[in-house]
Amino acid sequence: MTVENSTNKVLCDVDRYGVATVTLNNPDKHNAFDDGVIAELTKTFFALAERQDVHIMILASTGKSFSAGADLNWMKRMANYSYEENLSDANALAHMLKALNFMPQTTIAKIQGAAFGGAVGLASCCDIVIANKKASFCLSEVKLGLIPATISPYVVNAIGQKASRRYFQTAERFFADKAQSLGLVDEVVEPDALDETVDEMVRTLLANGPIAVKQAKQLALDVAYQDIDEELINITSERIASIRVSDEGQEGLNAFFEKRTPSWQQKS
Repeated sequence: MTVENSTNKVLCDVDRYGVATVTLNNPDKHNAFDDGVIAELTKTFFALAERQDVHIMILASTGKSFSAGADLNWMKRMANYSYEENLSDANALAHMLKALNFMPQTTIAKIQGAAFGGAVGLASCCDIVIANKKASFCLSEVKLGLIPATISPYVVNAIGQKASRRYFQTAERFFADKAQSLGLVDEVVEPDALDETVDEMVRTLLANGPIAVKQAKQLALDVAYQDIDEELINITSERIASIRVSDEGQEGLNAFFEKRTPSWQQKS
């Protein structure tokens, strides 16, 4: 199975504040992705996850569309794959989505224009999704006689089973305001306010303890859908006790009571 060269289709930049921007950069094809782009995204997500100096990752794109989903040439190749090759191909996408979903850093999807098919999966894997009013979404797979299988765990988690049952089957196109009501999008802004809104979210996050932010994200992942039993009570109690006595926890508490700026804000 051939993996096409995706050079320059995925860009990555990290600024001095520890904010990484990963950019889908194939605007002529509406940032549609193929196996090469998936491999590059997977590599990038894993590399950033290992970096202690990176606190936030913004997932963005160039051009009019966030991403049109699967590239047509890739789909043509997939149509001729054997079952085993299709399984391998699907696993690659599934592992990319898992890498994004479980990144320790805060992830922000910055969406303009169309986000179709697998791009809805990318948005569903991010912690925070900010879209402009012209953004539109579509789980379009059934139009091609396919299903949104690999993205489904993340989409169902984002918008719930009821909405997923509808949009998986209808392939209806819906816009940012509807996506917000479904829980897929967190904020909807005017097109010319998208950059500033994302920047403001970054500033909000950087004002918080960086270790605490990572642990808070992991906390949400770990306690979701768990029974509130003695084991969970003990685990959560242990976590707050541990971070209270940590260097960052002590610095944050002392800064608050001493009415001064904590050290991590001074660095940023």
